[in-house]
Formats: sequence, C-alpha cells, structure tokens
Amino acid sequence: MEELKKIAGVKAAQFVKNGMTIGLGTGSTAYYFVEEIGRRVNEEGLEVVGVTTSSRTTRQAKSLGIPLKSVDDIDSIDVTVDGADEVDKAFNGIKGGGGALLMEKIVATPTKEYIWVVDESKMVEHLGAFKLPVEVVQYGAKRLYRQFEKAGYKPQFREQDDKRFITDMDNYIIDLDLGKIEDPIAFANELDHTVGVVEHGLFNQMVNKVIVAGKDGVNVLEAK
Repeated sequence: MEELKKIAGVKAAQFVKNGMTIGLGTGSTAYYFVEEIGRRVNEEGLEVVGVTTSSRTTRQAKSLGIPLKSVDDIDSIDVTVDGADEVDKAFNGIKGGGGALLMEKIVATPTKEYIWVVDESKMVEHLGAFKLPVEVVQYGAKRLYRQFEKAGYKPQFREQDDKRFITDMDNYIIDLDLGKIEDPIAFANELDHTVGVVEHGLFNQMVNKVIVAGKDGVNVLEAK
C-alpha cells in the first residue's frame, strides 16, 4: 500500500512546473508528493512557492527546503495536490481523516487545478463508509453533538491521547458514522447551514484530476 501511495504522489509531482505556486496537501499519500517536490527543488533546481494545509506539512516542507508563503499572501494557486479518504464516481469526496480539512479546503478554494492522489481502495460507489469529519467550534460542541445524535448521524468526538483532538485552528472534530450518504451535495448544504459547524469533510465537485494507484499501475482520471 505504501508503495502505491508513493507512486501516486510522485506522478502528481509531474504536474508541477517551474514558477508555480503550489498547494501542499496533508496525509499519507500527499506526504510523498511533498517529498518529491523537495527532491526536485534540491536536485533539479525547481523554483516553486508552497502553501501548506497543516502544521505537519509546514514542518515537512521546511525540512526539505521548499519556499513557503501564507495563504493570505497569495491571490491564486496553480496546482494543489492532496489526498482523499473516499472518492465517488461523480468526483465528490470525503477528506479530513488527518484532521486538516478546514485548512485543506481554504487552500483548495483559490486553486486553478486541484488534484487528489489516492490508492484504488479509496474509490467507492457511495460516500459514507469512511466517517465524515465535521469541524466545530468548542463553544456549544456538546449541544451540536446531541443535535447530530438526535438526527441519527452516530456522532463521536475525535480523540487523541485520551483527550479531545484539537485542530490546527483550535476546533474540535465530530466524526459522523453515516454508512452511506445518499446525496453528498444536499448533506453538505445542511452542514453549511448548521450553526457551530466551521467546516466539514465533504469536498464536492472541487477536484479536477484524481490520480489512482493500483495493482495495474497509475491512472489519471479527469473530472467531466
């Protein structure tokens, strides 16, 4: 599996050209993309500016010598490469397994070409088997939890080291065990209008390419 992730990450780096501003994703597959960009910067003299999607990716990029800028200091991003936890046939996806969904969506929004790198196990018929992360403000989080529970969404506060997980933006994450999301766009709209929800892990119709690594090689799928 790790080898498949590496192949997909390295393939995605081929879409990065000299002079680009690039979004550097977070997660186990995006890790290899960032590593390859670092290699090209150091070995090939690639000139790029990176915008990161998490504190973890910031540390990785700095260790590789990739020049960075804040998302506040750029107008647009040429290419962003990130992972995804699930992708359906309509190119809707769930992201946020690593807890960086808010920053990931902020970086994805001004991106001209948004690319996901996944292994073939992430391609699904319907979204929802992977628990949907919902980032919520700390104030009123228990009330939101009860609201999700009443709706039958099987919520669970994400934890780390026996404490509630806190995102880079100082919020909590409530993971929803939905099983199957019949209409990702409608459900995203519901969460968008839920007070206290900062962001959610539904990335609907945002991606341009999905690079899928499998036992038969690497395929680049284009959004219609």
